[in-house]
Amino acid sequence: MNAVNYIIAGAVALVAIIVAMCGFQPQNAGLEKADYLRIHIRANSNSECDQLVKYEVKAAVVDALTPLLVDATTKEKAVEIIENNLPLIESVANNVLKREGYKYTSSARVRKEKFPTRQYDDLVLESGFYDALILNLGTGEGNNWWCVVYPPMCFVGGADDGSSNVRYKSKLVEIINNFFGK
Repeated sequence: MNAVNYIIAGAVALVAIIVAMCGFQPQNAGLEKADYLRIHIRANSNSECDQLVKYEVKAAVVDALTPLLVDATTKEKAVEIIENNLPLIESVANNVLKREGYKYTSSARVRKEKFPTRQYDDLVLESGFYDALILNLGTGEGNNWWCVVYPPMCFVGGADDGSSNVRYKSKLVEIINNFFGK
């Protein structure tokens, strides 16, 4: 093995060790609770039918809000967009409920609400009060679905829990790319 191969092998080993020790950090690590806007969709009940329609409503609402939220660069802007579109959100949900034969309707509002701790891959949102879009279907007494509207973790495609939507970055990769001019 020549000197160049030793240097390359050493560099690869060093990178592997640093990556193993440091891991990757979510881009939005360090944000405070006040920096997040969540969405909370509550089913009418825990019956199988009410739970299934909750996911149909979720898909339709996410589809309707995605193009509206694409330019939201702050939580405040996202809240403004949501508040200006509460009638649209209710209409979208009510259309799904009506199409599926449900007699109850939905109600939407933005308010602070307590959420339990939730983990999205390496990102942990601690238990506490967060601003949220609350969408009750009927009585809203059934199990619920929630995600994060801002920063957009459930409005960019991927898994229902938003886990595949967290963008990761590595400080080490940034340093290496800067060093090699990438």
